[in-house]
Amino acid sequence: MTSDMLLVFGLLAVTIILFLTDRLSLDLVALLVLLALIFTGALTLGEALAGFSDPIVLMIAGLFIVGNGLVQTGVADALGDRLARVAGTSEVRLLVMTMGVAAVLSAFMSSTGAVAILLPMVVSLAWGARVSPSKLLIPLAYASVVGGLLTLIGTPPNIVVSDQLVAGGFRPFGFFSFTPVGLLAVGLAIGFMVLVGRRLLPERVHRLAGEEGESISISDLAQAYQLSENLFRLRLRMASPLVGMRLDEADLPGRFDVTVLSIQQWPDRRSSPLPAAPAGPDTILSAQDILHVQGAPERVALLARDARMGIVPANEEQGELLPQELGMAEVLLTPRSRLIGQTLVNSRFRDKYRVTVLGVMRLGKLVTGPVGTIELRFGDTLLVQGTWQSISLLSQESHDFVVVGQPAEMARARPAARRAPVALACMVGMLILLAFNIVPNVVAVLLAAVLMVLTGCLSMEDAYKGMNWSSLILLAGMLPMATALQKSGGVQYVANLLTNSLGQWGPLPVMVGLFLLTGFFSQFISNTATTVLVAPIALQAALTLGVAPYAFLMTIAVAASTAFATPIATSSNTLVLGSGGYRFGDFLRVGLVLQVLIMAVVVLVLPLLFPF
Repeated sequence: MTSDMLLVFGLLAVTIILFLTDRLSLDLVALLVLLALIFTGALTLGEALAGFSDPIVLMIAGLFIVGNGLVQTGVADALGDRLARVAGTSEVRLLVMTMGVAAVLSAFMSSTGAVAILLPMVVSLAWGARVSPSKLLIPLAYASVVGGLLTLIGTPPNIVVSDQLVAGGFRPFGFFSFTPVGLLAVGLAIGFMVLVGRRLLPERVHRLAGEEGESISISDLAQAYQLSENLFRLRLRMASPLVGMRLDEADLPGRFDVTVLSIQQWPDRRSSPLPAAPAGPDTILSAQDILHVQGAPERVALLARDARMGIVPANEEQGELLPQELGMAEVLLTPRSRLIGQTLVNSRFRDKYRVTVLGVMRLGKLVTGPVGTIELRFGDTLLVQGTWQSISLLSQESHDFVVVGQPAEMARARPAARRAPVALACMVGMLILLAFNIVPNVVAVLLAAVLMVLTGCLSMEDAYKGMNWSSLILLAGMLPMATALQKSGGVQYVANLLTNSLGQWGPLPVMVGLFLLTGFFSQFISNTATTVLVAPIALQAALTLGVAPYAFLMTIAVAASTAFATPIATSSNTLVLGSGGYRFGDFLRVGLVLQVLIMAVVVLVLPLLFPF
């Protein structure tokens, strides 16, 4: 083992440790790795920065935009609605339909997005069928992850292994090369969950809101978070010292523990107040304004007394305490969220996302006390309120939190809903270009992304906000590590270890070793980063054994898309953790068995589909 190889393996070990300890964000670790490769001389500047111009990165960026366009126009919601109409009340039918729809969605958009869209609907359907949601949510997460194997664009690892073939001088995987393997994996997952898995899943979830069979609504969320006793309307009198002040100058949360949700201006007392509008830090308070506030009754009373404001009686028709002009949603903190350990005040959550947090729920119980001073933990669910546009933009976040509860009113408020046929046409056109190799894959995806914006399916601002920059930087930063492993001879070294130890029994044991290696690391670090590192090893192992590399690289893709055994393996698993009331052992007990089953079947079938 050479000194260059030891240096790269040392950097790789430090990288994995940083990934596992989770003290730094994944994208920051990737950038640190990139800088370390430059300063140690392992790579030249051009080699280290090549990842940012790699077609894989550009292609995945375009897919984020296409997927966001499908969400903004309601195409993805329509597929979920179809599930609601045909699933019925049978637990088995619900399970099969849920997993089938999640897999289809994940073939064309991110698995996280598919789960976020379907989760509230599946919970509602479960209660309507008198089935605990915990019987359906782990299957939903697993199907969304394995559904990415149905197409080339279903998940980034598919694109990575295809690009690795090109780098080795081989023909890349086609758009539908993954489909037979994906159908097999999805079929195995559904069959296992119907016959065995659902019996291993717990029944722990207790209903919080809404009537059985109904979609969640704003009133359901308000009831679940006990808002009715803490919402008030205050009228700003002429003599109030707050008149003419900016809302941030008034500092009502800091002085009174009272949050202003929205403001209704009332310029003419002879007519009705204007519709409620969001309250921002720059909002100027005017006489006769009606402030919709949240706070403990005694704190609101103290504010009304000190600021000379009148409490508007509930029977007056100045508007609802929860105005329909504003939206609500629940968001769940992810394991790697930068909000963990912080308070909402310290993180400036309201200024950053233009929404107000109304309540925090932890393990199904409402956290009491001033919302702004609660120290947030992994798995906390926040009830937020803001404009429908702000709520919609929240659904594009996936690093710090994900939207898990979207009320029915939100679907009706999508501004680009009229463009649904156009968005569908853009996606179908992209699939045709990809399927028949009319243009390079990256060109097809970027063309669809540009058309999504040009046709008004989403704005350029929404496109940028919907981009998962953390994932893109992670990928661009880790690609140079794969280059360094190849340049130093590390790929050849690991490939030789595999072939010398397992290759003497043939290619199948080597495939099993590659599956186990990829599957293990994918439980704890990004499956994309894992694929970037292991794919070159798989290619070299195939070359060393003198066999075609297609089955080996497909093994890597399947292993990366079957990270089932921990709740932090994928964002999809994390999304259902709180809503399903799951524990770590639930994922391990069900997911590990399913992962071994898929490995055993796929390793035997792949040589038939992709002969050595």
